[in-house]
Formats: sequence, C-alpha cells, structure tokens
Amino acid sequence: MYLNIGGGFVVRYEDIVAVFDMDNSTWSRITRDALAAAEKRGEVVNAAEDLPRSFILCSGASGKKVYLSQLSSAAISRRSPI
Repeated sequence: MYLNIGGGFVVRYEDIVAVFDMDNSTWSRITRDALAAAEKRGEVVNAAEDLPRSFILCSGASGKKVYLSQLSSAAISRRSPI
C-alpha cells in the first residue's frame, strides 16, 4: 500500500518509520543535527512545493530517506490506511 505525501510523491506505507511535525520536532538540536546530517548524505527528498510542515522518515530496500512534506503530520496520519 502506498501513501501520498503531497507534491506528487508517494511512499510505501511499510517503509514509513515515523512522521514528525516540523514546528514541534525541530526545537531540539538533536533533531536539527540529524536532519542536517541526512541532507549531507543526500537522503533528504523535498516533496514540499512550499515550506515543509512535516517530515517522514523512511527505511526500505532503497535505503534511508527523509521526505519533507507540505502536509501536516495530522493530515498524513488521516491518509494512512490504519
């Protein structure tokens, strides 16, 4: 099953590890450092056409990816099949 995260991007639901709200989670320096490290490794995919409101951490056959989404974490959770 696939989940539409906006911006024309879909991810496999089974690959999603976590969905984070950008405003609440980036207060932590650890989270900001982890996002910066993922960006340096080329693991960040910008699926947001505007400012990102959430980010989705995925791990699957293609490796680890962090998707920036313009959808809120609540909107993404409403789209999930579970």
